[in-house]
Amino acid sequence: MIVPHRSERTRKLISQDDFYLFLHENDFDVGIQEDPKSYDETIKSSEANKWRIAMQEEIESMKVNKVWDLIPLPEGCGVIESKWVFKTKRDSIEKIVHYKARLVAKGYTLLEGVDYNEPFLPVCKKDSLRVILVVIAYLNLELHQMDVKTSFLNGILKEEVFMDQPKGFQKEGGEVCKLKRSIYGFKQASRQ
Repeated sequence: MIVPHRSERTRKLISQDDFYLFLHENDFDVGIQEDPKSYDETIKSSEANKWRIAMQEEIESMKVNKVWDLIPLPEGCGVIESKWVFKTKRDSIEKIVHYKARLVAKGYTLLEGVDYNEPFLPVCKKDSLRVILVVIAYLNLELHQMDVKTSFLNGILKEEVFMDQPKGFQKEGGEVCKLKRSIYGFKQASRQ
């Protein structure tokens, strides 16, 4: 009978501090600027011109997709606010690759039954994804991933929703945007 050999090395106990350092090491990154939190902060930043180009790209995509019409606000209708969300896209060495500006509606101000009927959030379970990957591997197929840049702008709204004009792109006359298509921030946007 062979006797198993036991290691004589002492084992280091794992402490919570080891995990803390791993989870929060990005808190100590030096020199990486945070993304602006508001439109006003953006236009005062040193990268204001790049952010302005990103906002213009977003407005152009909304025009191409005919997301809204500018009209006077009808009597007795409410207006939801919009806001800009800014994000810098970085590569693996933290170099800025792209400035992205997204116009979103403040969907939390929408009323169920008035502005929308049913919220919807499509979710994929990990098990479902695993089954798909197994079938692809078993049948020796190829898998392609795609991202639709303006996917939310393709949903046609059934409800009448009015939104204020985007900050920095207001036109004279006090008109509001009558939305024809869903935008980010709406509770019904995922279903559309």
